[in-house]
Amino acid sequence: MEEQALGWYYYLENKMRFPFQAKCLAAKVVSPLRKGEVVEVRRLAPEDACTSDMLVLIRWQGRNLAVPLSQLAAVDADESTAEAIGDWHYWVAEGYRF
Repeated sequence: MEEQALGWYYYLENKMRFPFQAKCLAAKVVSPLRKGEVVEVRRLAPEDACTSDMLVLIRWQGRNLAVPLSQLAAVDADESTAEAIGDWHYWVAEGYRF
């Protein structure tokens, strides 16, 4: 795993408190979620799945599924979780990539 991706992975893992509810901000081709859909985020996806994007595991239609964290906004999450997600959204919005 690239050093930058690893840094983000452990930062998010240490800051976010699971599980939490999240709302889909926008549909993405790599995810089945629709804008406005609310899901339970259970944890970060395994390290090796997060080499090109930060993915989280959600419960969706009776299955565990990984979706991009950038697609989600926390609903009533604690301050630490909300801050971590905000930091990731900012980084992605600035156009940074691994």
